[in-house]
Amino acid sequence: MPTMRKELVGVSKFLSMILRHKPDAIGITLDAEGWTDIQTLIDNAAIYQKDASLEPLTKELLDEIVDTNEKRRFEYSEDGWQIRARQGHSVDINLGYDSKPPPQYLYHGTAKRFVPGIRAEGLDKRKRHHVHLSKDHDTAVSVGKRHGDPFVLRIDCQTMAKDGYDFFETGNNVWLVDNVPVKYIDFNYYMSLKTTKKG
Repeated sequence: MPTMRKELVGVSKFLSMILRHKPDAIGITLDAEGWTDIQTLIDNAAIYQKDASLEPLTKELLDEIVDTNEKRRFEYSEDGWQIRARQGHSVDINLGYDSKPPPQYLYHGTAKRFVPGIRAEGLDKRKRHHVHLSKDHDTAVSVGKRHGDPFVLRIDCQTMAKDGYDFFETGNNVWLVDNVPVKYIDFNYYMSLKTTKKG
């Protein structure tokens, strides 16, 4: 997959803000599944981007961001007229993903400073629609690093599924679940792994 130009990082963050959290900041609306019209997005973004000193949004620029964003955060509709963020919304939408059986384990990357709170309350979606889980350890480490000193939790997903929890997989391999109670979280996994690697 091509790497996104560093000049586009600011535009990508802008798109995340608009398509996940604040569509009204530029006067657009998201439909029930999070889609918005591409041309309306481009037209309405023009004034905001000028004030924020961001590269003007064009269809070509959107194509490049969708194709090269390392986390594949955005996607086009099948007809190519609409765009949305794949997950991470705080606005009220239904992404329309079908539930599916999860693998035995998934991973959640966080920062060490958040672990005591998770030990007490489990993983909660808070202002987002779902808790995000990674398919592999390395991806979870990368997610944790964004928040500080990383710590990876291993989630017993098959037991959760047997107990009635629904899991959803997005188009960019992120798994979603409403919440993860403490009893399904392995807090010793990451520390045990680090000890093993040192040995």
